[in-house]
Amino acid sequence: MSEALKNRIINKQAKIAVIGLGYVGLPLAVNFAQKGFQVFGLDTDADRVEKIRKRTSYILDVAGHDLAEVVDSGRLAADTKFDVLRTVDAVIICVPTPLKRKYTPDITYIVSAVKTIGKFLKRDTLVVLESTTYPGTTEELIKPALEKSGLKAGKDFFLSFSPERIDPGNKKYDVTSIPKVVGGLTPVDGELTKLLYGQIIQRVHMVSSARAAEMTKLLENTFRIINIGWVNEVAMMCHKMGIDVWEVIDAAGTKPFGFMPFYPGLGGGGHCIPDDPLYLYWKAKHHGFSSKFIKLSADINSDMPRYVVDCLKALLKKKTNLKNVRMLVVGVTYKKDVKDLRKSPSLKLIEILQQEKCGVDYHDPYIPYLDVGAVQLNSVKLTEEDLAKYDCVVIATDHTGVDYALIAQHARLVYDTRNIYAGVRNKKIVKI
Repeated sequence: MSEALKNRIINKQAKIAVIGLGYVGLPLAVNFAQKGFQVFGLDTDADRVEKIRKRTSYILDVAGHDLAEVVDSGRLAADTKFDVLRTVDAVIICVPTPLKRKYTPDITYIVSAVKTIGKFLKRDTLVVLESTTYPGTTEELIKPALEKSGLKAGKDFFLSFSPERIDPGNKKYDVTSIPKVVGGLTPVDGELTKLLYGQIIQRVHMVSSARAAEMTKLLENTFRIINIGWVNEVAMMCHKMGIDVWEVIDAAGTKPFGFMPFYPGLGGGGHCIPDDPLYLYWKAKHHGFSSKFIKLSADINSDMPRYVVDCLKALLKKKTNLKNVRMLVVGVTYKKDVKDLRKSPSLKLIEILQQEKCGVDYHDPYIPYLDVGAVQLNSVKLTEEDLAKYDCVVIATDHTGVDYALIAQHARLVYDTRNIYAGVRNKKIVKI
């Protein structure tokens, strides 16, 4: 282990660069700065950089006063220029990893970041990838790209993978309290990475390799997509049998072992659940293995908005389309009480309703306006008069700040995908 780098980390003298200042990168940057490190936040998005310079937080999990304190103290500086990388001791990569096509990872953001790091890489620098990706990325892609600098991994610089585990909007578990998994190309790389994250995170768990750490992240999210897909299939099954799926889940949840409740809905949203398992599906196919569980679960979840629309057509006795029907969708973010539209299944629901020639509006306290396809929508207010105008109100996201009693009282029909009206027996309230 580089004793010099080790001592700089322990003494809070290590300079840290965080590439990508989104929901993963900015909380990391702020927390390292709060612990006394000099942190450089780097992003190609000039608007993000400007907001940080103006001490304006755009991330739910970063309080404005915390951001202002580290910026005012000079411990956090944001920039769109990356030449500061030549001065840092550690670089943490937190860039997006979307899907190119349905089952193909898009790692162009990682490749771009690594190329930039390679231009400025110096000896004894620790490079850590946090962006979720397929097993083998760190060793097969990042290592050879950085070694083009003439420096050798494990000898001249250190390289690890440590998957992000941020849960946006979760007040119980922030970045410092969620255990961190790290895996280095060598044990030395892993130990240095564990030491670095241990400065801000309560528990750091080191695995034997970067591949093991990459696989850990995909196991976590694949576990979720499979169980969400299964409970959505159970919901459809229960509907056919005339059984209340929510009652069944509550009953099964009384078992103190061997069962973990998952709940049906419009499908998975956000970046992680819809995309991450498909990285594993794609990589497994390259090794001659086809994961039936991943593909089936992804397909079930992706089809849930269409299933809900078909249910609405049946409820409203519409055989062909929903022409002349007025629909209100309540909640368009992918998760309750979070201002985040990434991969939100509510957007797909609205798009399908539009295709069905339905007059569709939405209400969401976090999203004042919205573009779906070529149509711009504005969040409507919930009033007694307006609610009575809609043929059906669909509860898509269960924000806590919504007056659900008002909806139940004045809507003609409510289709509840989130079990907001648990225990309510009312003919005009229908559950998924």
